[in-house]
Amino acid sequence: MPATRDELFAFLNAHGIAHRTLDHPPVFRVEDGREIKAALPGGHSKNLFLKDAKDRLWLISALAESRIDLKAAPRAIGSARLSFGSEARLWAALGVRPGSVTPFALINDPGHAVSFVLDKALYEREPLNFHPLSNEATTAVSREGFERFLQALGRPLTLVDFAALEAGAGLQQTPPATI
Repeated sequence: MPATRDELFAFLNAHGIAHRTLDHPPVFRVEDGREIKAALPGGHSKNLFLKDAKDRLWLISALAESRIDLKAAPRAIGSARLSFGSEARLWAALGVRPGSVTPFALINDPGHAVSFVLDKALYEREPLNFHPLSNEATTAVSREGFERFLQALGRPLTLVDFAALEAGAGLQQTPPATI
């Protein structure tokens, strides 16, 4: 069974990761909940669950305002051609439903079947805001806290500057030991 919101919070607490959560009506799309986002400082995310032509799974978390070019992204992240993953595959891989996709769902992927990529523009915001496994709340963590979350899961922090991607730049990978 996938982790619950309370289990996620217990995990964050166990790793000394401060977090603050605001409960709100469900938000299904980036365009929804603008008034909620206006009340919360920091970077707000959009999260794309993708599969590539070689059946590898990907989660891209980007600043809500960032443009993600799925035709250009493969060369930056090292994937084959990308398309959106199905609802069934999302549930099987990360234990969340559409509208609730979040990097916190990586807690449900102990085998690291999903490769994670973070938008540099989102990473540069403080704090980072993500759904806590459901779209009925938003949880804020510091950049440092998010790095500790990834480190506790044994995940590398892969940053892509999607704004610079069109210029041919973009990929910067940090191995887990240096997070």
